[in-house]
Parts: sequence; structure tokens; C-alpha cells
Amino acid sequence: MEYPVRVEEEGIKLRPELMQVDVIYHCIYDNAVYIFFKDQEELMHCYQVEDPDAVSAIIRNPLKLQDILRKYSTEK
Repeated sequence: MEYPVRVEEEGIKLRPELMQVDVIYHCIYDNAVYIFFKDQEELMHCYQVEDPDAVSAIIRNPLKLQDILRKYSTEK
């Protein structure tokens, strides 16, 4: 299945029709991590992670995205 979030020269391109409900998708753009998900009502949510330590951790290990987000959300 095609990943619904892509980074292109013009910026971030989303394909919400490819997104599953309550699944977190992410990309790295302009030294920040962007997180997207679609809820039960089919609303799109977008968040930007700017914390440099969190961004570095996600870039190094994107498969641990949820664990890293959980760690940094409880530290502050």
C-alpha cells in the first residue's frame, strides 16, 4: 500500500483517502517532524514536533515514533 504522506519540492503532500482511521503517519520536512492522523469522524489532524531532541530521536529511529512521542510528552 502506498504511504499517504509524501515530501516533495513544493512541500508536504497528503492523500487522506489512503489513510486508515486512528493510524499515525509522519514525515520529516524542514528540520521538523509532522504527524498526521484521521479520526473516526474522518477529520484530519496535524501536529508539528519542533523539540530538537525529539526530532533527532525520530529521525534516528522512525519505527519507534509512538514511543519517542510518549517519552517527550511526559518529560516536559
